[in-house]
This record gives sequence, structure tokens and C-alpha cells, in this order.
Amino acid sequence: MQKLEPISLLATKRDFLTLFVLLLGIATLSLSYEYYKFHELTKFDSQLTNAVVLKQYTKTKHSKKGRLKSYQVLKLKSDAGYTFYTTASKKLQNIKGKKVQLEIWAGKISFYEYLRSFFVFSKILNTYDSQLLMKKALHAIKVQHQDANATAIYEALFLAKPLPQNLQKQFSNLGISHLIAISGFHLGVLSFLLFFLIKYPYKFFQNRYFPYRSYTRDTFILTAFTLFLYMFFLSSPPSLLRAFVMMIVGFVLYERGMKIISMQTLFITVLLILALFPRLLFSIGFWLSVSGVFYIFLFFIYFSHLSRVKQFLLLPFWVYLMMLPYSLAIFGNFSLSHPLSIIYSVLFTLFYPLALFLHFIGHGGLLDGVVETLSNAQLNAVQEHLPLPFLGVAIFLSLLAVFSRKALWFLLFYTLFLFVHSIYNVA
Repeated sequence: MQKLEPISLLATKRDFLTLFVLLLGIATLSLSYEYYKFHELTKFDSQLTNAVVLKQYTKTKHSKKGRLKSYQVLKLKSDAGYTFYTTASKKLQNIKGKKVQLEIWAGKISFYEYLRSFFVFSKILNTYDSQLLMKKALHAIKVQHQDANATAIYEALFLAKPLPQNLQKQFSNLGISHLIAISGFHLGVLSFLLFFLIKYPYKFFQNRYFPYRSYTRDTFILTAFTLFLYMFFLSSPPSLLRAFVMMIVGFVLYERGMKIISMQTLFITVLLILALFPRLLFSIGFWLSVSGVFYIFLFFIYFSHLSRVKQFLLLPFWVYLMMLPYSLAIFGNFSLSHPLSIIYSVLFTLFYPLALFLHFIGHGGLLDGVVETLSNAQLNAVQEHLPLPFLGVAIFLSLLAVFSRKALWFLLFYTLFLFVHSIYNVA
């Protein structure tokens, strides 16, 4: 029996026009709603708002009179969805992760600044603990660890909490920041686990009581609903949101016999997400997540003829090299341990579900030795900052590689050159 080939979602000019009109309509509604919130924020001299403190750190600078002045910088996300910065007294206690009520003076910020992020003067009126469920989850993690670094790592890993700056720098030097900050990679592992755990019990009852149902479709719906609740609980991190929408789009296309691993699918998904959530256009985390999926798709488009074993072995090396220019341009750190992130990424697919299971049964501390070794590792790291024009070359070659195999090999040699150059500078 001849196997049916998957079809493309957009095959005619009419399909493209329909998609364009649909996305334009969604984007218009989304931007109109954002502008309404912007107008409400700026129509008075000051405004009361509730927000969660994402980051808190001390900064020191010289005043106009030449004296050193220390103060605290807070990064917050409001209940309305916008992100902003403000300052506070250096005597302010640690309120990172807590909810606060503030009076803010937005001043003359533009709509562009509102969508991106902006600075405001403020006055903290009240401080509240985290939501009850989040507070319980944080406590459940904390009581299982004696080391503060281990606690912070698992809070970031499971609850999307920001890492302290020292750990951020350490994991950036190790090249594993993407493993700690919850992203689409984690959602992929979770979706696989949930699908596997739900599938067989559901199939047992389906065979006996409702055989007319599709267990694949129903299992996916239950999995997606569980992941949606988890994403909502974490306040929808950009990379997680991208992965969730792509998962939904991918399954819908799969159900209809359409291509999943294609640049067209990725392009449509990105446009749909940006139409729904326009402020993600300014999220570095979102674009890094999209870039990772782009290079995975690029790999399978050109190397789908390889055996599954070869694909499994080569894909981590490929993604590492392709993402290296972004890592050097954005984080600017490199060490001899950085390439080991290839191995760490493979091992993480085993570590993550095991760590999750151990925390559920109250024995999360059993793996503390692993995270403590990584967080305390002595590294010979250097500042290896890649100028933006060089990153632009990588992006240009990447887009060209979608249409040209020669461009693909140029891209591969270019990233290999950057890798060798970075190793030479450290050594």
C-alpha cells in the first residue's frame, strides 16, 4: 500500500491571502487591546499597579557631586502584562518573587517603550507573599535541599524563577543556561512523559467503554490541558508559550495529514504567536527559542536521510554549533567546559524527569551532588563577545540555507571557525 505524502498547509495564493488577513485581524485586535492598557496607564500622572518582582539587585554609581551612591534596581511584571524597572532604597529587604502594590509615575513613555520595557519612578505601598499554590511549591522544593544554590536551581528549573547573578554567569560559562531556564525543551520532555503516562490507562478504558473515541487525540488533549495549566501557573514564560502554541499547531497539522517539520509551519506559528502576543517581538528568550527550533528543522530537512541513530548523535552537535554565535553575542562568556554542554544536553533528558520524580516523592536532595558540582566548578572563562555584525552574518547564512545547500555548508564552516577561535582565545 502506497504511503500518503504529507501536504503543505499553504499551497495556493488564496491560502496565503487568507492567512495574511486572519493574522492581520488578530494582530489588530491584540495591539488595540495593548494600546487601551497603555492609555489607562498613562492618562493620569500616577497609577496604582500590582506586580511581581522578577529581579532585585544592588547598583552603585557616582552622583553628580562625585559621591558613591548605592540603590536597588527592581524588575517587575505587572498583572496587566507589561514589564518595567524601578529603583528602591538600598535598605529594602529581599522581595524577589513577591507581589507588590506600587504607585508608579509612568511619565511620557511611548507605546513602543510600553511594549518593550520601561523605567518608572515608584513608591512601594504593600508587599504580599507569593500566591498560595506557588508558595507551597517553593516551600516543597526548599525543604528538600540544604544548599542555597541547589534550591535556586530547582526553583528556576521547575517554577521559572530567576537565578541569582552568580549562578547565571556560572551556567553561561558552562553553556547550559538553556537547560536551567525553563523553555520549550522542558515542555517537550514533559509532554512526552505526560503522553506516555496518560496513554495506557486511557487506552484501557477506551477499549472497554468508548472504542469510538481516538485515544491518540484524547490523550493529546489531556496532555495539552495539563501543560496549559502548568504554563498558566508559571505566568506563561515566552519560550514556553512558543513551544506550547507550536505543539498545538503541530498536532492539528498532523491530524490533517500536513507537514509538521517545515519552515512554513515554524513561520506560521511565529506569526500567530506574535499576532496574539505582540510584546514577544521584543523578547530575547522568545527569539532564542525560535532559533533553536529553526536549526532543528533545518537539520531534519537536509539530513532526514540519515539513520535515527546518526540523527540522535549528530543533532546535539549541530544545535550547539548553530546556536554558538547567539550565545557569544548575547551572553559573551566562553570556557573550555562550554562544549561539554553538548553532553549535558543529552544527559539532561534523563536528569530532568528523574529530578521531577524525586521532588514529587520528597527526595529531591538525592541529586544535589550533581547540581552543586556544576554550580561550584572552577572555570577558566573569558569574555568572548561576538560583535553584532558577525551574528548578522550567521543569521543571513541561516536564512539562505533554507533555500541553498551551499549556504548550509558555508554556515557550518562559519560556526566551526567561531568555535575554533573561541577555543584558541581560552587556551
